[in-house]
Amino acid sequence: MSVVERFAAADPDAMHEFGIALGRELRAGDLVILTGPLGSGKSTLLRGIGEGLGVRGPVQSPTFVIARTHPSLVGGAPLVHVDAYRLADASEVEDLDLDFEGSVVVAEWGAGLVDARDSWLEIVIERPIGGAEPGAPAEPADPGAPTAPAEPGAPAEPADPGAPAATGPLERTDDEFAEAPVEPRTLTVTGHGPRWQNGVLR
Repeated sequence: MSVVERFAAADPDAMHEFGIALGRELRAGDLVILTGPLGSGKSTLLRGIGEGLGVRGPVQSPTFVIARTHPSLVGGAPLVHVDAYRLADASEVEDLDLDFEGSVVVAEWGAGLVDARDSWLEIVIERPIGGAEPGAPAEPADPGAPTAPAEPGAPAEPADPGAPAATGPLERTDDEFAEAPVEPRTLTVTGHGPRWQNGVLR
């Protein structure tokens, strides 16, 4: 049995507040699969979830590790934040030996990799594409998109002296609203199993 709900987050504050409300509903044994493109606000949502759970922060994308555990400061369940972006298959998730029963597990990019349980939540964040108002600032390029080759004989574009140096292939840009014009996000929340049969934010 699945229940589908849709929520709108008009800005980062709304995304954060939704995360806080969701975090207050979560408990040990809950699994959340979180999907959304870079810049959609996954990190903002996760910080809210961490605040709602009352765990030690900061809660941010675990760029150089696959999973990070945030212990509770209020005697509740810890938050295990999994970044499955670089995992090839479900066997690599099993190798992490995560405490699903005693923790709240939130897995970014975990669809199809983290085994489904009797009950779990799936959250998909969508951001608008195209349709910008005339004169609106251009949306920054996706840092993961390939760079178009330069025209033959064209001078090389000078490097931005203020840009951070690359630190290797494992680094990913933190997922924030702040890097782009503020646009509303749509969250599709699907609750699977008896745990969520009455909805998410009850």
